[in-house]
Amino acid sequence: MSDTVIRVENLGKKYIIGHQQQERYTALRDVITNKVKSLGSLINPKAKSENPAFEEFWALKDVSFDIKQGDRVGIIGRNGAGKSTLLKILSRITEPTKGSIKIKGRVASLLEVGTGFHPELTGRENVFLNGAILGMGKEEIKRKFDEIVAFAEVEKFLDTPVKRYSSGMYVRLAFAVAAHLEPEILIVDEVLAVGDAQFQKKCLGKMEDVAEKEGRTVIFVSHNLNAVRRLCSKGLILECGRLTQNLDDVLEATNIYINQTSSSTSSILLEARQDRKGNGILTFTSFNFSVDNEGNIPELRSGCCVKFCIHCRVKKEIKNVEVAIAISTLDGIDLLILSSSLTDKYYDIDQVKFCFVCVIEQFPLPEGVYTIRLFAQSSYEILDWISDAAILEVKDGDFYKTNKSLSSAYKTVLINHCWN
Repeated sequence: MSDTVIRVENLGKKYIIGHQQQERYTALRDVITNKVKSLGSLINPKAKSENPAFEEFWALKDVSFDIKQGDRVGIIGRNGAGKSTLLKILSRITEPTKGSIKIKGRVASLLEVGTGFHPELTGRENVFLNGAILGMGKEEIKRKFDEIVAFAEVEKFLDTPVKRYSSGMYVRLAFAVAAHLEPEILIVDEVLAVGDAQFQKKCLGKMEDVAEKEGRTVIFVSHNLNAVRRLCSKGLILECGRLTQNLDDVLEATNIYINQTSSSTSSILLEARQDRKGNGILTFTSFNFSVDNEGNIPELRSGCCVKFCIHCRVKKEIKNVEVAIAISTLDGIDLLILSSSLTDKYYDIDQVKFCFVCVIEQFPLPEGVYTIRLFAQSSYEILDWISDAAILEVKDGDFYKTNKSLSSAYKTVLINHCWN
């Protein structure tokens, strides 16, 4: 159709994964042998596929969809589902192994912090460089320059080389360039998670203007379901490289995704999550909960006893650590924040592994679906922060039938730690 700006048909992307045994050291003869093997695989490609040291991995397989002009499409899925690979192919950063893509219009992509920036050039010079990469003329960039700088809020550092910028300053300037230079199609990955909460809100507002008022196409990837619901009108769900849902209603898409993930949310790995903030001295590795001390049970009911466990990894000794769990509605409203500081417990951690345990004898929230945010800080410095770390589905229980108050539930919160 004439108003279709992106058409993807039977798209597939294959990678070759190498499996090599770990050796204590590599001798010169090993280097020469590996080079000869590499030359042999170029002469006979089938040898690589038959070699057990190599494995074919399909990051995307048989993906097909159409996106029309003015659509606001949210792409959601677990880590490793193929979301970033799809955006890189749409942005012409990498080529697909099979299938075809047809794009009509100018594309601006913001996939990684500092993409398209030269570290030795100043912020001012990089605005013109990045604009040129996006296909803008010099006069067009000049007309938008003041607006870009004002949005990014980096006037003071405009003539400073960007290698001295923080990651937040990088993403401010990169997003400002991508959003203001009038692309027909704007592609944004989870990179906005690097910015602070105020700037994320500002970016979402700008993307709403680009999509609704200016009628441009926006493709947005995020683990923040609240942001996806606010910005997007349609939803795509990827799972293990395949497109499982292509829906015109983003609320329906997020609800399906929640139902898919809530059954396994009693134990979830966090170590590979990229949408996190913090200095990395402490890293959340996993999160799980158990109900009524009967082990990990996915079903949680209001009024029951629940134990939350957050497993962490620590790089070096840190003092006065506060760890907290925030439970929010899907609209982003915090309902319950459980923090070690509530019981005046600030931990000094000198172990490699650490487990934060929180027990609520009577869970006070009613039936519904909630998101969990995890964060840890020390002396007002963020150690780790993961929004939407898990999705919590609560079933109806007897808590409100007995006319118990929320204050009675809060008094039963027990917070402790253990080494593991």
